[in-house]
Amino acid sequence: MDYKSLIKSVPDFPIPGVLFRDISPLLGDGVALQSMLEDFSKKMDLKSVDSFVGIESRGFILAAALASHCGKGFIPLRKAGKLPPPFVSEKCKLEYGEAVLEIRPGSGKVILIDDVLATGGTLQAGLNICEKAGFEVQDIFVLINLRFLNKFKWRAGEVKSLIQYD
Repeated sequence: MDYKSLIKSVPDFPIPGVLFRDISPLLGDGVALQSMLEDFSKKMDLKSVDSFVGIESRGFILAAALASHCGKGFIPLRKAGKLPPPFVSEKCKLEYGEAVLEIRPGSGKVILIDDVLATGGTLQAGLNICEKAGFEVQDIFVLINLRFLNKFKWRAGEVKSLIQYD
């Protein structure tokens, strides 16, 4: 399926100079959403995973949908101030600012999910915080990889994605 045709590019959002990739049209198309979940799950080793960790906010949507689709758990990785204690936190640099992420401590093998890999700051913070909180990250997936903005690698491998912009 041509997922790129369902992604809307919004210039100068949320700040001037950023080209925002709006995945709302893709999520709103039931056939495309189901196809996306199937395509993601085919790339995953689901036997070695307990849960999906979704990074707030659009990563929540993808991770929760994948968790339901694959019969796994969902763990939210939230922005600061959204979780009651106890939690583990980590600062991250974004393409257009900084943020603090928080997650509840736990255990198990997880796949880290986000919508877009831009500079890699959020994913690196997500990886760090998952490990600090007691989770073993088995894999990292994003819907969109903006390859021209990053060289993000982990365990000497690339983050897996369904859509790439070079």
